[in-house]
Amino acid sequence: MRHNAFERKLAELVETEVKSLGFTFWGLSMASSGKKRVIRIFIDGPEGVNIDDCAKVSRQVDIVLEAEDIIPGAFTLEVSSPGLERRFFTLDQLGDYVNRTLDVHLAEPIDGRRHFKGKLVAVTDTGLEIECDGEPHRLDWDDVREATLVHEF
Repeated sequence: MRHNAFERKLAELVETEVKSLGFTFWGLSMASSGKKRVIRIFIDGPEGVNIDDCAKVSRQVDIVLEAEDIIPGAFTLEVSSPGLERRFFTLDQLGDYVNRTLDVHLAEPIDGRRHFKGKLVAVTDTGLEIECDGEPHRLDWDDVREATLVHEF
């Protein structure tokens, strides 16, 4: 999964603050809403996280981002848990989800296919193997645009 230098720098800064508060930094995404950027931070903890945990992290990260002044213009900061249908930001995060269903979108199609939904069979040093409709597919993590867990009720 590719990230630009700005996103990497921002993620490193946020991760340091999240860890200092005793939580696990799950990931970060950015979007635009009009002229304002929306920065979404996902955190987790051994017992999960609640609204108070998210507020605590939001206050601390907001202070640091304002002090560092690395985000040009106005921004909105959102902090939440990764949720049941969590997005995966690193290949390492997939290890605990072998035999679970994933929804994977690639940046560029492979053999004319960009979307894969199926059971995560294995995680390697460079990618993952997913079984879709009985067929195994090996995907390089660098080709993945987005991978999310599919919660099954």
